[in-house]
Amino acid sequence: MSARVGFFILLVSFVLLGVTKVCDAGLLSKNFYQKSCSQAEKLVRDITRNKTQTDSTLGAKLLRVHYHDCFVKGCDASILLDRVGTNQSEKEARPNLSLSGFEVIDDIKSQIEKVCPGVVSCADILALAARDSVSFPFKEPVWDVLTGRRDGRISLASEANGNLPSPFSDFNTLKQLFARKNLTVNDLVALSGAHTIGVAHCGAFSRRLFNFTGKGDTDPSINATYAESLKKQCPNPANPNTTVAMDPQSSLSFDTQYFTTLNQNKGLFQSDAALLTDRVSAKIVKQLQVPKDFFSEFGKSMKKMGAMEVLTGNAGEIRKNCRIVN
Repeated sequence: MSARVGFFILLVSFVLLGVTKVCDAGLLSKNFYQKSCSQAEKLVRDITRNKTQTDSTLGAKLLRVHYHDCFVKGCDASILLDRVGTNQSEKEARPNLSLSGFEVIDDIKSQIEKVCPGVVSCADILALAARDSVSFPFKEPVWDVLTGRRDGRISLASEANGNLPSPFSDFNTLKQLFARKNLTVNDLVALSGAHTIGVAHCGAFSRRLFNFTGKGDTDPSINATYAESLKKQCPNPANPNTTVAMDPQSSLSFDTQYFTTLNQNKGLFQSDAALLTDRVSAKIVKQLQVPKDFFSEFGKSMKKMGAMEVLTGNAGEIRKNCRIVN
């Protein structure tokens, strides 16, 4: 499931009585730190909420960091590591250059280390903070986060490109990539709902507007009025500093508007529009316009994603500083 050189790890995971076991490495569970650091999850929640109060975009930022972490080498906080020597780390890979929010994880880790040194992993902090930042407006968790992850020691930019979904991907490419992660089409559509918050740089979609088939044309699948609006915001050539809301109706509100907008052919990315090109995924897009259905399915898919290729038991380490290995 990961494009690693020289070896392949087959993950077998199952859910039993609320506990997820990943390979033979150990367990992810609810309240993993109850005995070793009982205040850990509250500290993450309180600090994250304080940060979110002053930065309404934090949910989108941390959710994206968590997503990009899990899709490359699993949810092991490898995305947080800085470069060592001449080897570029994951965060230096092109798809990750626009990621932000790392300093929030640093702050949380620093505060937790003062109370429970060497106990709580950066991988768990990232998973919890992503959930808590998105959940802030709701005053309750949007999804459950199991804990017990340990931190990876390797972070290579070269492993990012083949594992991260591209905004230019067609449906079959997306389906195959998610299948390699043991994620279904339902997971693909539900997790795409995260595009209801956050912004994107013009370069991620400008080809759809100005040169879709290499002939100076516009993607015919995009709503014409929406396309003209985007062209005004992102004239050609694309300004690398300009950003556009991924959900033009409610980019700061975690809701089902993304699916409503997508059904109006106003998906920002080619990968968004691709969800309407398959009969099964298009049906799911319509179903997830119902808030109850979306929040339920999104929660299930986040729980699955958060358990991908995790290191547990004696694997990996508990970093003292999320940016460097011990």
